[in-house]
Amino acid sequence: MIGSLHGLLAHKAPPQLLLEVGGVGYELEAPMSTFYGLPPVGSTVRLLTHLVVREDAHVLYGFGSDDERRLFRNLLKVSGVGPRMALSILSGVSVDGFALCVAANDIAALTRIPGVGRKTAERLIVEMRDRVTALSSAPGAVTDLPAGGAEAEAFSALSALGYKPAEATRMIKAAGPEGSSTEELIRRALQSAAREHG
Repeated sequence: MIGSLHGLLAHKAPPQLLLEVGGVGYELEAPMSTFYGLPPVGSTVRLLTHLVVREDAHVLYGFGSDDERRLFRNLLKVSGVGPRMALSILSGVSVDGFALCVAANDIAALTRIPGVGRKTAERLIVEMRDRVTALSSAPGAVTDLPAGGAEAEAFSALSALGYKPAEATRMIKAAGPEGSSTEELIRRALQSAAREHG
């Protein structure tokens, strides 16, 4: 198994790129989230990889961070999600954003990703809920996701009121302190939002 590649970025044309390592050119496919962080062609770059072996081809996927690769691998375990769709999901939403969508049961946000229909979005939320928790507890992974209890309940309530996941998370953090009840968190979050907009 090829775990990572370190070499010269010879070509990039989303979703494909060519990495020259020791005189060998490796063709990879990468999500847009990785492309945004790539240096110019001709620069040296290190990418984490995942090899998918099919009957008709061996396809190497490249990722700029361990979080992206971990999410990609977990997405492949969801029934009906193949490498193409996993790449599309990573191109359409950040790792943090995906975790927040799952935590908030935000089907609408997931269906805005090209290729993800309502049934797939529902399946992603059901099957990824426990895995997202594992992702968020991994070193260097999602830290903005409410860990559970009152914060998670307040997050769901604010999302139901129409606040975007990132905004709801910011409001809950601002509402602090930790250990508050769900009702207190929601009340303080809404009060601070009202002050900001008032």
